[in-house]
Amino acid sequence: MSRYDAAIVGAGHNGLVAAAYLARAGMRVVVVERREAAGGCAATEELWPGYGVDTGAHSLTGVDHRVLSDLGLRAAGLAVLSPDPCVVSPQPGGGALLLEGDAARTAEWIRPFSARDAARWPDFVDAMGRASRVLALLYRTLPPRLGTAERGDLWELVRLGVRLGRVGRADALELMRLLPMTVEELLYEWFESEALKGALAVDGVRGICQGPLASGTGYMFLHHLVGADGVVRRRRQVRGGMGALGAALQRVAAAAGAEIRLGHGVASIRVEDGRATGIELAGGEEIAASCVVSSADPGRTLLGLVDPGELAPEFVRALDNIKYRGVTAKVHLALGEPPRLRAGENAAEAAMLAGASLSLAPSIEYIERAYDDAKYGRASERPVLDAVLTTGLDSGLAPEGRHILSVAAQYAPFRVAEGEWDDPRREALGDAVVATLSEYVPNLERAILHRTVLTPADLADRFALPEGNIHHGEMTLDQVFFGRPVGGWARYGTPIEGLYLCGAGTHPGGGLNGRPGAAAAARILRDRRRSSR
Repeated sequence: MSRYDAAIVGAGHNGLVAAAYLARAGMRVVVVERREAAGGCAATEELWPGYGVDTGAHSLTGVDHRVLSDLGLRAAGLAVLSPDPCVVSPQPGGGALLLEGDAARTAEWIRPFSARDAARWPDFVDAMGRASRVLALLYRTLPPRLGTAERGDLWELVRLGVRLGRVGRADALELMRLLPMTVEELLYEWFESEALKGALAVDGVRGICQGPLASGTGYMFLHHLVGADGVVRRRRQVRGGMGALGAALQRVAAAAGAEIRLGHGVASIRVEDGRATGIELAGGEEIAASCVVSSADPGRTLLGLVDPGELAPEFVRALDNIKYRGVTAKVHLALGEPPRLRAGENAAEAAMLAGASLSLAPSIEYIERAYDDAKYGRASERPVLDAVLTTGLDSGLAPEGRHILSVAAQYAPFRVAEGEWDDPRREALGDAVVATLSEYVPNLERAILHRTVLTPADLADRFALPEGNIHHGEMTLDQVFFGRPVGGWARYGTPIEGLYLCGAGTHPGGGLNGRPGAAAAARILRDRRRSSR
């Protein structure tokens, strides 16, 4: 039986990040993945001959520059692309709002909608940038265990206080004020234009089964600003497709000495006398390890791969109560001609063709109405859409003269009110997405050569996402920071000694940034140093 210092379940980006850090520290590491490619949701697949489609995430969100630098990912071939303008938001009555990286230029795009909002935009970007920098500090901090009197936990709180003091007491207090706000309240404090508020509010509800009037959606808006280098709704993608991120991480981890085993599913995590001792593969092979690190979601790890009898009943109840409620679907389109916006929207069309996100959320009320359908188990008749022409930044993803339009659609609930996500319901969702897009892209329907619709149920099966949730658990205020994945266990360890979590279901949550994997690796190395002493 093979023996390792660490066996990592899943070769998603967080699992590979953890593997690279641990292997570089001298540990003997094996990573086991059921799929034939590494990267998890950072996947590029050939849905149709010659087309490289980003079937999971089509944007690289919240880049962590420390992870990129530490692991030398750019030297390993990772090339990150970013369009500017980054967002195009066409309006029902004509015209389009553009968001750029430069605040002054964005203000000029805002001016036709509201001179007052244009004047306030630079101050808004500055204020949100300061708040997101404080949030980034919290994301780099191991959440202290509240309610304990252990010296180590008290020191964690002291160190956190010192760090917050360095970034500025006023900014830290402002973040505390913003976190519980609705994204509607946050934006209404600053702006009057419905077009601008709609384009921004999308980031407050991305991937969660809540509308913009729900408490805590202000936090989600700020979450998407962490790692964006001060650019609101920044968009990035990877040259060669998002799968190139997984490939680069695989190369880095392997170069550090980690063994990557693809096409092997994990059947169970072996536990003896309350300690994880290894994993068993679906084919029956056993792999012994001093510790097991799972990048799968907390429920799958602790209630699926581990015998729940090893856990206290109250801990099992806490895991059962994690909210997932996936609401995102993907519609991928192969196009025979470039998509064209309505007449007179030349600048917006040029930005879209260069890779900017085509954002269809013309107002906060529009988003809330789309959410109303999901509350009752129905897909939105007029969904909120984030469409990206991935070939705009990287033409090599499709045959010459062809294009790929990848669309994230919200809201499409994982659990529908009647029946299940069968083929007729799947195609009806695709029809609704195409019909909504066609209101702004008149040539879309005739341009479509191929179409693939992935419902939340399809995403759950394809990428092992719990209930199709892209964050491995909703990022609501009760499920972040000290409460992620559950209260008392936000420090990557579990009640089973030697079993750790490193996926998006841990602090600080979702996004293709590698922060949970890096933080979990740091915790594991710290525990090893302590045990050796």
